Amino acid sequence: MGQQESVATSLADTVREGIGAALAQVDADLARRYPGDPGTRQPVHTVYVPGDVFAADTLRSWGDQALAALDEHAPDAGALAAVLGIPDALAADVHDRVRAKLTREPVEDLRIDFEDGYGPRPDAEEDEAAARAAALVAAASRGGTAAPYMGIRMKCMEAAVRDRGIRTLDIFLTGLMEAGGLPDGLVLTLPKVTYAEQVTAMVRLLEAFEKARGLEGGRIGFEIQIETTQSILGADGRATVARMIEAAEGRATSLHYGTFDYSASCGVSAAHQSLDHPVADHAKAVMQVAAAGTGVRLSDGSTNVLPVGPTARVHDAWRLHHGLVRRSLARAYYQGWDMHPAHLPTRYAAVYAFYREGLEQAAARLTAYVAKAGGDVMDEPATAKALSGYLLRGLDCGAVDTAEVARLTGLTRADLDALAGRPAATT
Repeated sequence: MGQQESVATSLADTVREGIGAALAQVDADLARRYPGDPGTRQPVHTVYVPGDVFAADTLRSWGDQALAALDEHAPDAGALAAVLGIPDALAADVHDRVRAKLTREPVEDLRIDFEDGYGPRPDAEEDEAAARAAALVAAASRGGTAAPYMGIRMKCMEAAVRDRGIRTLDIFLTGLMEAGGLPDGLVLTLPKVTYAEQVTAMVRLLEAFEKARGLEGGRIGFEIQIETTQSILGADGRATVARMIEAAEGRATSLHYGTFDYSASCGVSAAHQSLDHPVADHAKAVMQVAAAGTGVRLSDGSTNVLPVGPTARVHDAWRLHHGLVRRSLARAYYQGWDMHPAHLPTRYAAVYAFYREGLEQAAARLTAYVAKAGGDVMDEPATAKALSGYLLRGLDCGAVDTAEVARLTGLTRADLDALAGRPAATT
């Protein structure tokens, strides 16, 4: 007789079956609303370039300008470490990896901007710029020179610019289709969202395009930019951003915090508008809770303090930017915006130091968890999920290498994906 049959119970099977039936809808709702991490690579930053400025050599130009700034203002590992406070033990590795990144893949995510960075233009001019952007993105994708993620930020769904935004999006997407189809790394950004109904309108717009071009339903997703107070707290006192995620019907890929528009909408004076202002922390905390478990990712905003001018001024701007990036990473905002090529050295220095300084400890804890070997920290499945996610993010951005993670943990990428609760790895 099996052990299950040898113990005494009091409840009939019908009780369990009844509870299962009663909660079936809840089970389905949880699976639909909270599918978990999508398992794809998340870029560490987004670079915005106005639609009339974007060119075939923009990505390489940003990388070259970033390297030139590094050579001029921190020409070796010791100089960069001294400016940013990077530990001596990490200095050489971080510096070498930053240089390699700027040479190989300086921009992970590029947004061609037709909103604030572009402004109002004659219709014919914006038509031409949108068609040109599509042609350049398509050519870069075919030629293997595209950033891993590329797309446009259209004008918002407010009445004054709605038609123009829709037309620009149509021209851009149509241009991509005519040039061979939508690239895998396509990203669209919907700015200044205040009502969930505007998100629904974007969904209907994309549905219509997919139908018109014979695309699979749900092929095109989009980012929601959080720039207004109404997107955080609605007039009814509810968290609007949670309603927006629901309204996206599975198409929302991420929430991006807009530092300056949001701060201004709260009445924060220009001198104090920053990623670390209390109004920013409140908004991002609401975004974080609303997005948790949904598969919708988060991006912090930017600093408008540019690292230009004399070396002392560049170093001050670098320290500020590096500190803000570090702060965001610690708060689980693994992506942010970069406004200038000279921001790239400090973006990657902060990201690489963040993942390398915790590499050995994370690997040791994960190894002990898998081996059930114990140790001085008692980790649970949720912590193992976080540890493996940390290593995966480090791998994705180039902060750590597959070989060293395997050496330290004995785990493969597939093992890490499984522990992190991700589907099979894709890029």
